[in-house]
Amino acid sequence: MRAFESAHKSDPGPMPHIVCYEKQSDLGGMWNYTWRTGLDQHGEPVHGSMYRFLWSNGPKECLEFADYSFEEHFGRPIPSYPPRAVLHDYIMGRVDQSDARKYIRFDTAVRQVEWIESGDGTGTGHFDVTAVDHRAGTRRTESFDYVIVATGHFSTPNVPYFDGLEDFPGRVLHAHDFRDAREFTGKRLLLVGSSYSAEDIGTQCHKYGAAEVTFSYRTAPMGHTWPTGLSEVPLLTGVDGSTAHFADGSSRDVDAIILCTGYQHHFPFLSDALTLTTDNRLYPRGIYKGVVSQENPQLFFLGMQDQYFTFNMFDAQAWYVRDVILGRVELPDHASREADVDEWCAREELLDGPIQEIDFQAAYIRDLVDRTDYPEFHVEKQGELFKQWKKDKKNDIMGYRNCSYVSTLTGNVAPPLPDRWMNIMDDSAESFLKQEFGATSPAATASTQPRIPTHEPIRTPQPA
Repeated sequence: MRAFESAHKSDPGPMPHIVCYEKQSDLGGMWNYTWRTGLDQHGEPVHGSMYRFLWSNGPKECLEFADYSFEEHFGRPIPSYPPRAVLHDYIMGRVDQSDARKYIRFDTAVRQVEWIESGDGTGTGHFDVTAVDHRAGTRRTESFDYVIVATGHFSTPNVPYFDGLEDFPGRVLHAHDFRDAREFTGKRLLLVGSSYSAEDIGTQCHKYGAAEVTFSYRTAPMGHTWPTGLSEVPLLTGVDGSTAHFADGSSRDVDAIILCTGYQHHFPFLSDALTLTTDNRLYPRGIYKGVVSQENPQLFFLGMQDQYFTFNMFDAQAWYVRDVILGRVELPDHASREADVDEWCAREELLDGPIQEIDFQAAYIRDLVDRTDYPEFHVEKQGELFKQWKKDKKNDIMGYRNCSYVSTLTGNVAPPLPDRWMNIMDDSAESFLKQEFGATSPAATASTQPRIPTHEPIRTPQPA
């Protein structure tokens, strides 16, 4: 919606008729915190996986929208790692600069998207979209030329089974339903998984007083230097009462188990022919330029990739999709699109480790940005910040949030947090934003020096 508004401002003319169906009661997507789990007030699956004490686990300098800096929103520089409520405030501030709300039907869940052939042999047609308006208590079907699926892929949990879980006397939940670290204060906690969810939930629970945190990995440990009370073991093989058993023959007693086992790409409103079927990867097959359905080029998917970049990548995708719809970008034929997908997927298969993955995703975003009028946000420099972020995490998993980075939009260095992250227990926006962030603070140690790339980033060659 922002992309279409931007096009309208630069070239006034008739706007397409846009309808956004939003299952939640407000904007914010995954950043809408709710105490609810399972089903919402309308009986719809809860979308959000947000939890109370979440802080950004990546530098905000890598999240900045190209047309709206953090400094513009807050009127001053703020630290590189803000808490959840502050990031939500930033997102909503950008939305409030637009007329986005007028397009949105809140509390409205899509039930079916059906492709209707025109019948003239041209392969053209339209979509019939059936949705339930929970506010009005009505169900209706409307027709559209294009459909954009922007639901993300972090809301339908992947929940494996382990022997004995049905008899485990403690709490078993997926990370999607985790809400408050204080629930596990004094508890022995087992987290199954070795990616960002496990890492962040485990460190949050340690911060709020969990007695012990054990990470169980399938292929390889995260390998951080953990403080006392956190440790890693091979994959869980089963549970006998309160005792968890692992692939290396070890065991330990636990009070609760959190399955940090990822999410499924799930689109129950799409037919088998239209749906995107993929696992979590940097370049899913079946979508040209990462957004255009190969099955039907009038259908688009946003944000379906495994992600280093997030907000600005979604923006770059939105601008590209907009230009396809407006006729500013002409799509090649199906075979040419498939060859392009094959080339990107072949490059992805050769990637070895996060540094190459970051460069790959930066090159993908550059490929999109250079085809539209999306504002420059120095994607390659942000990639260098991501690389430094990986090093900072490896250097100090409990203290990396005390690092500061340089905004690629303003050139300003973020001030440090007012204290060690481990010591800041109140994560509310009110508490955070009332701080007088300055150049020095009790947290300003050598590990908080500005993270400025020391060399020019190397651009990966891009396919045509």
